[in-house]
Amino acid sequence: MGKFPVTEKKEKELLEEMERFGIKENDIEEKFIRCSGSGGQKLNKAATGVYLKHIPTGIEVKCTKERSQGLNRFFARRILIEKVKELLGVSEKQKEIEKIRKRKLKSRRKYKKSKEE
Repeated sequence: MGKFPVTEKKEKELLEEMERFGIKENDIEEKFIRCSGSGGQKLNKAATGVYLKHIPTGIEVKCTKERSQGLNRFFARRILIEKVKELLGVSEKQKEIEKIRKRKLKSRRKYKKSKEE
């Protein structure tokens, strides 16, 4: 088993993404925090939430999705990668939003032309 409690393929993809965008483990400040929400007594005792700060960019991420600290560490790094992508303007979500916006603009223009005629 690797660093995170996920499949080797997912872990490898995460590490490759981090390397591609220049995110090094040394540049990440990691703290463990207590979560809120469902989970009962375990969450009140254990610090399963993860707080990451990417020192070069100043991006901060907090992940308390899962009850497992290992999974939260994995998801926090994924979120950090997404935020770095957005900072660099490479986010797939942003590209998809732009694509939809252009499509809607075209259909509005067609609608206006057909209404004018």
